[in-house]
Amino acid sequence: MNGGRRVVAGVVLAVATALLATACGTGGKAVAKVDQQNGQKLFQSKCAGCHTLAAAGASGTVGPSLDAAFASDRQQGFEQSTIQNIVLDQIRLASLPMPANLVTGQDAQDVAAYVAATAGQGGAEAPSPAKLGTDGKKIFQGECASCHTLKAAAATGTVGPNLDQLKPALAIVKRQVTNGGAVMPAFKGKLSDAQIAAVASFVSSSAGK
Repeated sequence: MNGGRRVVAGVVLAVATALLATACGTGGKAVAKVDQQNGQKLFQSKCAGCHTLAAAGASGTVGPSLDAAFASDRQQGFEQSTIQNIVLDQIRLASLPMPANLVTGQDAQDVAAYVAATAGQGGAEAPSPAKLGTDGKKIFQGECASCHTLKAAAATGTVGPNLDQLKPALAIVKRQVTNGGAVMPAFKGKLSDAQIAAVASFVSSSAGK
């Protein structure tokens, strides 16, 4: 699974590098009038579970680290507007496991502007999973909500399965969280056994309700 994620990350980074080099995209340029506060909120709810971005306190590992992806470009002097266009292109393109148009319209512009302004700049560190304790809902919201839909956690992610529809049993959730699968990373070693049990219990008891 790690090899697969590295391939996905490599493809995304290669596309970004190529677009930066040619200053072209899929159509539709970033605009100057944006709301970065809205962009931050949307990033944290839609993207943080999959990407690392220090400024957003995000440490996702399913997709590429946005800090790593754009740090060297900043050092080479690429303009922020260029990076903003690249992020906007990546939002609009389908690049597994990320679906196309996860956010659209002005929301996409806001997210692209926020990422362009902060990626590779450093910022607040992502909260340690240990600080989430053993509250299954908080753990889910911090680690899983941007990828899954689960009404009980006010989560509307679309990267992974809709848990309200799936209604997985406790043992299945626990195994999936522990070992990962498909694009989902394994949380063994990142979350404690007690935290895995807590989030599994929360999901299995609340899915579909």
